[in-house]
Amino acid sequence: MKFLTQIVIAVAAMGIALADRPAQPNIVLILTDDLGWQDVGCYDIDEPLPVETPNLDAFAKRGVMFWQGYSPAPTCAPSRCAILSGVHPARAQKTHVVGGAPPKPYMPNSRMIDPWYSGRMPEDTLTIAKILSKNGYVTGHSGKWHIAIDHHAFPQPLDVGFDWTRSTRGARASMPDRLAGFATTEKDDPFRLDPAGYPLHQTNEDALDFMREQQGSDKPFFLYYATWLVHSPIQTRSEALLKKYVEKLGADPANTPKLDTPGQGNPFYLAMIEEIDYYMGQIFDYLDQTDDPRWPGHKLSENTYIIFTSDNGGMEGSPKERYTDNRPLSRGKISAMEGGTRVPLMIAGPNIPTEVQSDVLANGLDFYPTILSMAGVEKPADKVLDGCDLLPLLTGDPTDASLVKEADGSVRDTMVWHFPHVPAQESTIRVGDYKLVRNHSHVMTPDVPYELYRLYDGGERVDIEEANNLADAEPERVAEMDEKLMSILGGMEASLPYYNPHIGLDLPHKKKVCVATGHTAKGRKVTFTYKERGAKVVRADLIYSKNGGHRYEEWHRMQAEISAPGEVSVVLPKGTTHYYLNLVDENRFLRSYPEVDGGRGKGFTASAIAFQKPQKQ
Repeated sequence: MKFLTQIVIAVAAMGIALADRPAQPNIVLILTDDLGWQDVGCYDIDEPLPVETPNLDAFAKRGVMFWQGYSPAPTCAPSRCAILSGVHPARAQKTHVVGGAPPKPYMPNSRMIDPWYSGRMPEDTLTIAKILSKNGYVTGHSGKWHIAIDHHAFPQPLDVGFDWTRSTRGARASMPDRLAGFATTEKDDPFRLDPAGYPLHQTNEDALDFMREQQGSDKPFFLYYATWLVHSPIQTRSEALLKKYVEKLGADPANTPKLDTPGQGNPFYLAMIEEIDYYMGQIFDYLDQTDDPRWPGHKLSENTYIIFTSDNGGMEGSPKERYTDNRPLSRGKISAMEGGTRVPLMIAGPNIPTEVQSDVLANGLDFYPTILSMAGVEKPADKVLDGCDLLPLLTGDPTDASLVKEADGSVRDTMVWHFPHVPAQESTIRVGDYKLVRNHSHVMTPDVPYELYRLYDGGERVDIEEANNLADAEPERVAEMDEKLMSILGGMEASLPYYNPHIGLDLPHKKKVCVATGHTAKGRKVTFTYKERGAKVVRADLIYSKNGGHRYEEWHRMQAEISAPGEVSVVLPKGTTHYYLNLVDENRFLRSYPEVDGGRGKGFTASAIAFQKPQKQ
């Protein structure tokens, strides 16, 4: 009888413990900067990785490690906006860094003109921070921001739903000389070395501070930790760490590898990777060693989901220096090829099995719906989400791709990337094992219009190098995938690049481009005139600014009405200070009126039309 009583008491205690688990878990989203797919030891394939990443390698075994994890875009800002908003960069018209400028040729004789794209994520976006805050979470941000024209431009984290934010660069602040001025153990050194020999990194301390401040809270927390590592400047404040990789590589720190030098042979960059591994270890250790104030007797890590990934593929280097090498993947950051979009992705947390490696496709766009599911928050009916909820996959069988469902219930087998910017100007689509690349700039160039690659065959690696173009051998597949790509982009109203009518080459149809002949303005109503020369004008856009001449001068786009043959009418938005008109013809040539001069450094107002307020009678 005594034994039976003990069992009843034990079972009851277990029930109480289970019932006491907080319904809403903590969530930590760690977004590294430019960390490539081959920059972490556990992802190393083909050639030995010279850098040591013990903390990340161990973390990969605590949950699911995705071999086919992708970023939403091949550059920083669009990926960050997409992750926070859940909206595809093409749909958001936020497809590259900076943005918010009138379209103009990258160079005077550039063949193509990048389309207009937004300078920022709108402040009224229903971000993941906003919706979590409305559902009981304390939301914090540490580190890099960059969802606008500049890191410090509007909107900032507090403007889009975060309760807490710090944006110091910490040890990533530029060094005047990366071969001198290393951190010391002196107490007044802002980057003083800790007992393990690593520099104090305030950005990491800020992330820890946010979590420490939640120790007295009865609310769950969401931490968005956007580290500056491993973005340039390529440097380390640890002299010992630099020497370690100089000796390991037999390298000369005063003569780092040139961009055309293959391999991961830059000792500064490898030291930076080890630094990020060390700082991530501090985050993991804090969660493992700290009591959960909402769940007595348990540690924070027992009820915390952790997502670790990168904003884009590895940045291979500057014109003078190689940083990293993404091989076997093709190319890197600023390209929609595999090296620019495939990233490390590891997820661990409650009810997620450990030591699982998955070949299921995943994307940073999936984080928003997945985090909602983790938090037990329903998706708002009117909220557009371009990713899929991964939680059924993570807590079910992480190797079963059929568990990742689109909104209509179908199994996801397709992903799209859109990067209509120099130097790549690519749109790509992944359907199952195949990937199609659509090169927008191919007329009168050595480039081909399409590239088709079979990356896998039944789970086996075939051509992740994107070395064997099958486009000529499989024209029907090319046509089918291109139709699907353009249909998806069309549904998102994606912007495509234009041809430059001022290029010296005799491009087809260039002589048919229209000519703008003038404009008249009556208050905010403006009428533009133009003359066609053989090619029909199919679209007119007003490109306008409300803060012309400001430090963070920003330009917006609004479609204008072709009111009559050779005539465009528009009512300027209230607050417009300056404006241009863009005319696009049936052959995708862009005519700007007036022609755009200037640049981000000195603004674009000098060549724009200035709004003239009507004089009072």
